[in-house]
Amino acid sequence: MSNTESGQHGLPPPIVAADRAYTQETPFTQPTHYDGTEYNAEPGATNVHYEQLQQQQQYDAAQQQAAYEQQQREYAAQQQQYAAQQQQQQQPQQQQTEKPAEQPTEGQEEEFGEDAPQDEYGQLVAFIRAQKKSGGDDEEDDGTRIVKKRNWLMPWKVREIRVNKNGEEETVAPKVPESWLETDVFQGVSESDVARRRAQFGYNELESPHENMFLKFIGFFRGPILYVMELAVALAGGLRDWIDLGVICAILLLNAFVGWYQEKQAGDIVAQLKAGIALKTTVIRDGQEREIEARDLVPGDIVVVEDGMTVPCDGKVLASYDDKDLSEATKIRQRMEETKHGNEDAEDDDDTGIDKGPAIIACDQSAITGESLAVDKHIGDKVFYTTGCKRGKAYVLCTECAKQSFVGKTAALVTGGDGGGHFQKVMGLIGTTLLILVIVFVLVIWFAGFFRNVEIARPKENNLLVYTLIFLIIGVPVGLPCVTTTTMAVGAAYLAKREAIVQKLTAIESLAGVDVLCSDKTGTLTANKLSIHEPFTSEGVDVNFMMAVAALASSHNIKSLDPIDKVTLTTLKDYPGAQEELASGWSTKRFTPFDPVSKRITAEVSKDGKDYVAAKGAPNAILKLCAPPQDIASQYRKVAGDFASRGFRSLGVAINEDGKWRLLGLLPMFDPPRADTAATIAEAQSLGVTVKMLTGDAVAIAKETCKMLSLGTKVYDSQRLIGSGGMAGSAIHDFVEAADGFAEVFPEHKYQVVEILQNRGHLTAMTGDGVNDAPSLKKADCGIAVEGASDAARSAADVVFLDEGLSTIITSIKVARQIFHRMKAYIQYRISLCIHLEIYLLLSIIILNESIRANLIVFIALFADVATIAIAYDNAPAAHQPVEWQLPKIWIISVILGLILAGGTWIVRGTLFLNGGGIIQNFGNTQEILYLEVALTENWLIFVTRLGGGESEITLPSWELVAAVGVVDIIATLFCLFGWLSGAERRNHITAPMGGWTDIVTIVRVWAFSFGVIVVCALVYYVLCRIPALDNIGRRQRSVKNEAVEDFFTNLQRLTLVHEKAEEGKNVYAFETRVDVNDE
Repeated sequence: MSNTESGQHGLPPPIVAADRAYTQETPFTQPTHYDGTEYNAEPGATNVHYEQLQQQQQYDAAQQQAAYEQQQREYAAQQQQYAAQQQQQQQPQQQQTEKPAEQPTEGQEEEFGEDAPQDEYGQLVAFIRAQKKSGGDDEEDDGTRIVKKRNWLMPWKVREIRVNKNGEEETVAPKVPESWLETDVFQGVSESDVARRRAQFGYNELESPHENMFLKFIGFFRGPILYVMELAVALAGGLRDWIDLGVICAILLLNAFVGWYQEKQAGDIVAQLKAGIALKTTVIRDGQEREIEARDLVPGDIVVVEDGMTVPCDGKVLASYDDKDLSEATKIRQRMEETKHGNEDAEDDDDTGIDKGPAIIACDQSAITGESLAVDKHIGDKVFYTTGCKRGKAYVLCTECAKQSFVGKTAALVTGGDGGGHFQKVMGLIGTTLLILVIVFVLVIWFAGFFRNVEIARPKENNLLVYTLIFLIIGVPVGLPCVTTTTMAVGAAYLAKREAIVQKLTAIESLAGVDVLCSDKTGTLTANKLSIHEPFTSEGVDVNFMMAVAALASSHNIKSLDPIDKVTLTTLKDYPGAQEELASGWSTKRFTPFDPVSKRITAEVSKDGKDYVAAKGAPNAILKLCAPPQDIASQYRKVAGDFASRGFRSLGVAINEDGKWRLLGLLPMFDPPRADTAATIAEAQSLGVTVKMLTGDAVAIAKETCKMLSLGTKVYDSQRLIGSGGMAGSAIHDFVEAADGFAEVFPEHKYQVVEILQNRGHLTAMTGDGVNDAPSLKKADCGIAVEGASDAARSAADVVFLDEGLSTIITSIKVARQIFHRMKAYIQYRISLCIHLEIYLLLSIIILNESIRANLIVFIALFADVATIAIAYDNAPAAHQPVEWQLPKIWIISVILGLILAGGTWIVRGTLFLNGGGIIQNFGNTQEILYLEVALTENWLIFVTRLGGGESEITLPSWELVAAVGVVDIIATLFCLFGWLSGAERRNHITAPMGGWTDIVTIVRVWAFSFGVIVVCALVYYVLCRIPALDNIGRRQRSVKNEAVEDFFTNLQRLTLVHEKAEEGKNVYAFETRVDVNDE
């Protein structure tokens, strides 16, 4: 086809008649069972209908031919009129340079000569003329490719770059060739072209699919705490202390490897599950409609976008999915051209006055524009990557993939932003505080050392640089990043095995602190197993006809039926008459899926040449649509109310014939509560989690469901949230806090409930499954996408569940609290260790000018980290109430425990001044005894901090933790017994008759004394954790009222800023109060 188009000169392309032997309507597909078998139908019925259909088709063909001739006459008149307008509007010089718009080019005449398709593809050809035909890639391929490049200095760093055909790096991403965007709608991109296009533009994703494992390993050597340890490495090397140098390096490598390995292992488990829920999309490739992963899209692909899915790329709307022959799209483009030329005085980017036809789809662009309402998309409009399609189904041309999309370009501007969240801030604050303490203590030691004439580098054992090295080792918890990361990663892997995918590790912290769970009803509180019971029919309506109409107003895509359509179709097996009605010649012209605004499903159908519209939906929506007489409406409402009082969800059914709606009846559907829901709700309440039900069902149904589940009866209509009558803002907040649930909710209601609860200080979790739930999932402290959620909901959620039911969510909350408990236990333990040695050694250096040898100190640090890495596998209890970081309380308890440990070490050191060593030991070396006492008490302290302090039940430690601590205790005992690294030959404080070795009796006494110190720590810890005043320090305030602020923002939400233009053309702004129609 020539590139010259009839539409180039402003005149719409001619409509070529379709000489089809059948109508343009899509025949209704015979419903099938979900095992693939067809429903019962009378044998031979198809042949009779086929003969009738042939007669009807012959009649339709004659009518089409007459209509075609009339169209040609109208089009010829339109050409003459347009030519006259062109001669009047254009300047003389323009008339000389331009071709007459009404004459086809020579190339067109040649191309569409005898081979011009004047048959059933005629309208498709007309559309292709307006849309252009797909061209090959060769003429537009500039030779650019994406290749991986390594940094010559750091070869483990790999980055993707774009190179041209000469091998030179391209700094600016190329534009998609125009010929790539001229794809045939029904053929799509060929598989042979996909590889070339992907080589130039890469995969359709923002992030690299593979993470550099070596670079990830190197990341475990970065951070303030680790930089201090690396400084200690340099200092040990400067002092030529090779043992300390080797051990410190071993500590760093061990922590890095364990953290890297555990995070990788957990990441692999989560990645496997994520691969099962990767975003899918439907494309046209080689003339076939197929489902692929969204990351495999390339520019020029024809994508099928439908309600509930995330738009996988930037693209342009081509046509409605129901417009099978593109006839409607062709007509709309013609009208667009006509109205565009009639509006030539408007600005280029102004579409005002252009007839773009009806909206094809509607997209939620709130993440981009902040606009909460869905934006209608017409033919030719652009859709954006990652936005959610809320209704409709359309063919979309992929114009830009992820990295070249609007969202991708915006994301590139903010790459590298801090995404650590609250947990990383807490860890950073703890590490920074410990570093400040180290600096303070080192300055004190240097200041005191000058007064005691302690030299900087000599002697080898006792000098200021050695003391500094010791404080650098003991003062910072080198294992903190490793242990916390490992604990989170192991917890995420455990949740993944329980069918819960944690998309952000920080979501574990949020999930552990949740105190309000806003749950949807269907599939979470109920079994999501709908069944239809005795339908109600209006007077004179046959139940089989009503069931057939309900089936007509259902999706015919058996592979992706929603629960309501599924139960509607499967129930037909109990109504043979309805099956016969469906097989009597019905055909579907256009299907409109459920619209959350109108709350109904509609289908344009026909039978025997007569058009109908079938509809089903919420009872009130159908009643409003039909507007029946008062007596019929009253009976209809009464029946719907009776159904609701019994826990049935009603579905209204209606049909439009000759422009008049007829109310057919109601379908009562029942979704029974899950067997474990009531017990799970009771368990949630015992855990301090309040469950609020948010459902789209009527109030009566919601109240009945709450009664069944013992959830409470304070269930209200969601319209009270927005209208709220004359309620003050603080009263609305009280209203939401006290409610057990809301019925007839829209997405904006869910968002408002979450916002109000957060304003009151509650940590809120929200469950959702639809694209409409995405804003509230994003707003919630922990967004939860339930099983079967749409792509948009999964993308917005923090946690994605692959299993149904509330019990899975509550179990995950308990697991998150266990993970939190492990991290909190380790942090308290590690802070206490730092305080213990810092206080003891500070006083020992100032008073005695001695310390524990640096060689032994590094082994204390090594053994402490090795033992406590196993905390990630501990049998931690789940707290009875929502948990949170209470840093003031953590610091107070940790400092007190550290002081008790320091006091115990000073008792041991004090006995060494006595004759014969006192009661602690009969003989031995000072360094050995101190080393063993410090190692034992510090290793055993983890069993104290893991108790939980009354926040939860006491559980036995895991065998992994006991074994790890036991092994390092045995090694520490051997160090003491045989005098390894104790320097006994240079110590004469106590006679060592066995060559520096310690007696076994002394070992037993040190073990006994250390156990006594730990018992004291446990008693003090138990008392401290139960002091009410201490328990409230640093705790998040919940249910906090601020009436002035709440009233102000509520009143502000009731005002709408109206922008108008006065008669003289000036802008006018005014405040208009939002009124709820239900309050009138």
